[in-house]
Amino acid sequence: MRSGPNAIRLRALVRCALVAAGLIAWGAAAPVALAACTDPAGPGVNWQRCIFDGLELHDIDLSGARLRDASFFRADLSRSDLSGISGFKVKFVNTTMSEVKLYNAKLSEADFSKADLTGASLAKADLRRVRFFGATLRNADLTGARLTGADFTRADLSGATWTDGKRICAEGSLGRCN
Repeated sequence: MRSGPNAIRLRALVRCALVAAGLIAWGAAAPVALAACTDPAGPGVNWQRCIFDGLELHDIDLSGARLRDASFFRADLSRSDLSGISGFKVKFVNTTMSEVKLYNAKLSEADFSKADLTGASLAKADLRRVRFFGATLRNADLTGARLTGADFTRADLSGATWTDGKRICAEGSLGRCN
């Protein structure tokens, strides 16, 4: 391996470029593994920053998957198990998610705008600063969910079980649980 001031500068420039591109962490000795967006669906899959817009992904097990910054725009995840997923800033815009299991999922700052979450289980999920604009949460279970800063503007919460596990939102609950 070459040494000297030019070689040291070149290695430093390459390292800075890799850090800027997110391929390695500052101070890391080895490259960080990137998501393999072509990996098959399965528990614990790493689909970070992957795009699955418009795909039919119903009835699959993604429990414990890493979905940070992934996109599922207009996808179908009905009856799928997404329990325990890590999905910071994941996009579920216009996604069909009826009867999906999101138990204990970490979804802070996710976007569920206009998503269909009818009958979904969001029990004990971290939903801080999540956007539910115009979403359908009819008969969903929000028992123990963390909702600090969540936006329910125009969301249908009719029949949903609220965070205390006791209160059922009245028919016509739009934007808040009545």
